Order: sequence, then structure tokens, then C-alpha cells
Amino acid sequence: MLEIANLTHSYGEHEVLRDLTLTVAEGELVSIVGPSGCGKSTLLRCAAGLMRPTSGSVTLNGQVIDGVPDNLAVVFQDYSRSLFPWLSVRDNVALPLRRRGKKRADRRAAAMEALASVGLADAGRKYPWQLSGGMQQRVSIARALAYRPALLLMDEPFGSVDAQTREDLEDLVLQVHRDEGMTILLVTHDIDESVYVGDRVVVLGRNPGHVRAEIPVGLPTPREQIATRAAPEFVQLRAEVGRLVRGASQQQGAAAETAAESTPEAEATAGTTTPDSIVKAATKSD
Repeated sequence: MLEIANLTHSYGEHEVLRDLTLTVAEGELVSIVGPSGCGKSTLLRCAAGLMRPTSGSVTLNGQVIDGVPDNLAVVFQDYSRSLFPWLSVRDNVALPLRRRGKKRADRRAAAMEALASVGLADAGRKYPWQLSGGMQQRVSIARALAYRPALLLMDEPFGSVDAQTREDLEDLVLQVHRDEGMTILLVTHDIDESVYVGDRVVVLGRNPGHVRAEIPVGLPTPREQIATRAAPEFVQLRAEVGRLVRGASQQQGAAAETAAESTPEAEATAGTTTPDSIVKAATKSD
């Protein structure tokens, strides 16, 4: 369904992604993890058509994305900027359904159903500014679910909710994925979450961002928060993903150290220092 080919993106002279290639099959739920600064959010914005990559292409159902497709929805990490404060919670959720050509009554009914699914059945007449941050993020998720997109992109969607709500929303996403056959690409910094919800975990490296590894998740379904996380297979997968993410971070540190050693100042010093001074410099650097 989704094909990302040789994707490269730079902000000015800073290259965030380089030659990143990734495919997502129809009905698949893919988790993306990686160290901070590896370009996870940039990748998602390029996939959504919100940002044009420097080079490479993104194709959805055989059509090259040039702008946001109609059959796609995004749940942003920054929920406060994605809700309209002058609209009620119900009308925020119902708003995208106007593109589906639904009647007003049908839009509102679908919005209330989606709000109930995220535990906000009684919040429809309130306004976003009357809700907590975690509740506002649930409104954003409800809006995406009400739209019933073919492809749902989620950028760390559970980062602002409490632990219990996070688990409930993870299970909700799994239920929607199972019942609707929805294709989902989910960016998260939580390694446990990436394994729990994913059919496959894609680990990104950085400097610049690239696919470091792809790990299939063969855990049985339906999944359950306590039993699944206690299973030996889950523990093994979590450890494997954790090692890869930590390894990417260590590579970044080594790259930065190498770059520092190759500066003109370092090269000039290398030809004139004594062994004692080199030791002192290394100790100071550490």
C-alpha cells in the first residue's frame, strides 16, 4: 500500500534522512522506533504529503503523493495545534467527515461513536481548552478513527497520556486495526509499545536517518497487556529492539567523537603535542 523509495530530506545543510526505503503492506501495522534526532517525525510528514522530500518518492496505492491524500489521516504529537479551540469537541471530531459528503446528523453520530471509543462519551459538548492534555490527545485520535482512513499515520500519539490510558489506547488501536483492516504506521519512542502493537518494528539509525533493521513480530493475537508482555517471546523481541536502538545511539556518539577529532584544531594539535599532553586532552574531553 505504501512505498517509500530512496527518501532523502535536508533542512538547509543538515541532512536528516538519506536514501531511506520502506514498504508497508495493506492491513499492516508497522512501528517505527529510533534514537532522538533520527528523523522519525520528518519521515511521517513526508509520508503524509505534508512535506516534500528533498529527493526520493512516496507512493500510496500506486499514486505518487504530492499533497495530502483524501484517504489518509494523521495523529500529531502536538495535539494542541491540531484542534480548533472555537469548535466543540464533537465538532472537532466531525469536521473531516465533511470531505466524505456525510450529512450533519451522520457526522455528529460518527463523532460521538468515536469519542465513546476513546473514553470521552461525555465530552462532546465541551471545548478543547476545557480538557486536560491527555484528553485533548484522545480527541485527536477519535477524529482520526471517525474518518476511517485507509492509512493512519501516528506520531507518538500516546506520549501525553497516563500509563493506564496509554494501555487502553494501544488496545483500541489494535482493535481498530483488527476490525477495520486499517493500515497503520506508528512512530513511538517506547520500545515496549513498538513490540506490543506492531506486526513489524522498523528501527532507524541517525546522522542521517536510515533503516537500521526491520524485525517481524510474531506474537499471537489478540494481544493482552499483562499476558503478552510477560511472554518470553515479547521479552526477547523487546531486548533485541532495545539493543538496536541503543547501538544506534552509541554509533551517533562515536561519529560525533570522530568528527571532533578531525577538526582543523585537532589536526594542528596532533602534530605538536607530547604523549603526556595527549593523555591530558583525552581526559579533559571525557
